[in-house]
Amino acid sequence: MHALIEAQGLTKRFGKVQALCELDLRLSPGQAVAILGPNGAGKTTLIRMVATLLKPDRGTLAVNGNDVVKDSMSVRRMIGLAGQSAAVEEMMTGRENLVMVARLYGQGRKRASIAAEKILEQMKLTEAADRQVRTYSGGMRRRLDLGASLVGTPRILLLDEPTTGLDPVSRNEVWDAIREMSRNGTDVLLTTQYLDEADHLAATIVIIDEGRVVAQGTPNELKSRVGADVIELHTADVSSMQRAAGVLSMLGPSAPATDPATRRCALTAPSGAALLPAVIRALDEAAVTVEDISLRRPTLDEVFLALTGHTTDPSTPGSTAQKESAA
Repeated sequence: MHALIEAQGLTKRFGKVQALCELDLRLSPGQAVAILGPNGAGKTTLIRMVATLLKPDRGTLAVNGNDVVKDSMSVRRMIGLAGQSAAVEEMMTGRENLVMVARLYGQGRKRASIAAEKILEQMKLTEAADRQVRTYSGGMRRRLDLGASLVGTPRILLLDEPTTGLDPVSRNEVWDAIREMSRNGTDVLLTTQYLDEADHLAATIVIIDEGRVVAQGTPNELKSRVGADVIELHTADVSSMQRAAGVLSMLGPSAPATDPATRRCALTAPSGAALLPAVIRALDEAAVTVEDISLRRPTLDEVFLALTGHTTDPSTPGSTAQKESAA
């Protein structure tokens, strides 16, 4: 069986910007895969190469065994693509948008109408099917755009940051649509800089930083690589948080992280479950009142920080997101 995506030594430069640098990647079919990384990491460049919109400077890239350069038409027949912005015609209805796309794929009127109806139902847009798209919410437009990319029944659906700019409700709607597509047998390859999005949607996560793959695995596998639990507590005020941090610093292997804005204090420890009772006793003996305390596994954000040395937050000093984007 061919790999869904296989890249070897994939390299792409835009002037002085190195978008991809000797990237190696192999993905198996039958799953949803998230390409995770901050702005400028090379995610969009990789997606555009898979979609045959860009050619590599060096290296090879194959989709289901078909080389994206030598056999680009075969690749295009098996993919659907939804970019970062919803590409829908606002003055047409949702149904008209889908029928138009189906017709562009060469489908006859009857077949195009049937395909549109099926996708409207799949995207939960049947009730709004005959309204102009300009009346749709952001989430509805995004779902319609995703539906349009399914008209040609693609083997692989490429989604480039599908929920960027959406409010939480619209974001959840798009998540539901992506899960439904995956359940229906479409392989999904999505890029995102939202760690919770990757955690919710993907069976496999690939972390890219500065044009290279730095880690690959299931969400649980990646979290296990950090090798530690997190004891996290919140206090009523900053003074109590600082006192709690002093207690935790005497018990843990490293200094706890604090966030005065949320009055949060977090201690990373290899054996958090064994340490938690001692932490609770020490806080009680020091008369430190906490509002809540919990033991949890590392988040993907903490995994990313451990693997790359920075976060995906564009506002964080030194993050890759602050570097010039290649795409």
